[in-house]
Amino acid sequence: MSILLKGDKDYSAFIRDIKSKIQAAQIKASVSVNRELLQLYWEIAELIVEKQKCATWGDGFLVQMAKDLRHEFPGMKGFSHSNLQYIKRWYLFYSKDITNYGTGCSTIGQQPVVQLPEADTLQNVERLVPHLKWPRAVDQLLQIPWGHNLVIISKCADVEEALYYVTKTIENNWSRSVLTHQIEGGLFRREGKAITNFKTTLPKPQSDLALQTIKDPYNFDFLTIRDKHDEKELEDALVGQVTKFLLELGAGFSFIGRQYKLTVDDDDFYIDLLFYHVKLHSYVVVELKAVKFKPEFAGKLNFYVSAVDGQLKTEQDNPTVGILICKSKKKTVVEYSLKDVHKPIGVSEYMITQNLPDEFKSSLPSIEEIEAELGDVSHGAHRGHGGKDEK
Repeated sequence: MSILLKGDKDYSAFIRDIKSKIQAAQIKASVSVNRELLQLYWEIAELIVEKQKCATWGDGFLVQMAKDLRHEFPGMKGFSHSNLQYIKRWYLFYSKDITNYGTGCSTIGQQPVVQLPEADTLQNVERLVPHLKWPRAVDQLLQIPWGHNLVIISKCADVEEALYYVTKTIENNWSRSVLTHQIEGGLFRREGKAITNFKTTLPKPQSDLALQTIKDPYNFDFLTIRDKHDEKELEDALVGQVTKFLLELGAGFSFIGRQYKLTVDDDDFYIDLLFYHVKLHSYVVVELKAVKFKPEFAGKLNFYVSAVDGQLKTEQDNPTVGILICKSKKKTVVEYSLKDVHKPIGVSEYMITQNLPDEFKSSLPSIEEIEAELGDVSHGAHRGHGGKDEK
């Protein structure tokens, strides 16, 4: 009977459906456990801060508190002295703007202690500090793992920057390592900063989404390349590190190809890099320039975007977007160059803070060069075995 069931398509489909439901339930359970744990952390931190305003115990009481909690709950993690300090720091980080409400306010270390109303604390915070969008801000914090929260408060300068990375983590399902990379790379300061004509060439909300997909500058520190490199060297290096390049571009980019060939009236043209953006639902043409921006660059990119719209874009796709990434630019020159361009184009710079000395080659050999060398070795080996050309 079991053999017959395994070969039954309806039964296989039934099992797949059950598996998907179980997996979905497991994910929901994990999210629920995380939310309850972080809600507990928030409430514990609030009680600690409130008690320290009235008692004379000082921070030293956290050591004893950690011992007592671990004794009472030996199977529960998260009550070490260091984690209690982090819990308190986490709470103060997001609520430090709420000061001098009610009576009495002291400092712990050099940070202001939050004085909140005694009743309905969380419900009243939104009224007191509307710029934090409370309680939505707290709700967002509860949606990401505790380790992610610790990375954010350890590396972000203020609440605005922190909430930006909280939101991005939720939207993109970032791992902790990716989150750390994005914070250290300064994504908060670079996203949406490129000079574009998106507002005049794209409808809302696509124009806003397109702007969010572009950074300025792009950080190419993962490349090993000379300071005096050309476009080909830059392109070779980026394609050689395509995984890191896609991470720097951001979520949603799917790499289609390099030197992508388009034929227009029997003439061949080659796009440096072609992508498809799954959130924009549009092709993205990327042109690389290892020099300062020139007005003619915009015209060439405009042509490529038009050609992709004419030859690749379908009815299901949104308008193609062009991104020009250059060594440097002047704002007014770029703005004038894009003013009368009717295709959506953005212009950004790239930065590489560490370069190889000019006497070194900027990248590893190309695939073609490696294949050619291996081919020569292979032919030489065959000649050797055949007795010819041996000395």
